[in-house]
Amino acid sequence: MSYRKLGRNSGARKALFKSLLAVFFTYGRIETTEAKAKELRKFADKVITLAKRGDLSARRQAIKMVANDQVVHKIFEDMPQKFTSREGGYTRILKLGPRRGDAAPMVLMELVD
Repeated sequence: MSYRKLGRNSGARKALFKSLLAVFFTYGRIETTEAKAKELRKFADKVITLAKRGDLSARRQAIKMVANDQVVHKIFEDMPQKFTSREGGYTRILKLGPRRGDAAPMVLMELVD
């Protein structure tokens, strides 16, 4: 399995993605680096697919992936109706340009409407 380590150990990486997922689903969009967004897309698509399934087991798996229970409740209420006809590709990544401090490529990641 190939994935980006992002210069972090596994615990820090899991915590990073848990918090990024919570913020992403709270606001529907997030501005972050390109590498983080490309990795985050995998987790976000998986959580939305779990929400479309909608059973208790799926909800518990989503709670393990997202740091906030209220956000998971919102996901399971809103997302299944929003993405019923879509089979995947729930997120969009738009390039913004380099960050001013270290020239890291920045992107805007958002949910597809």
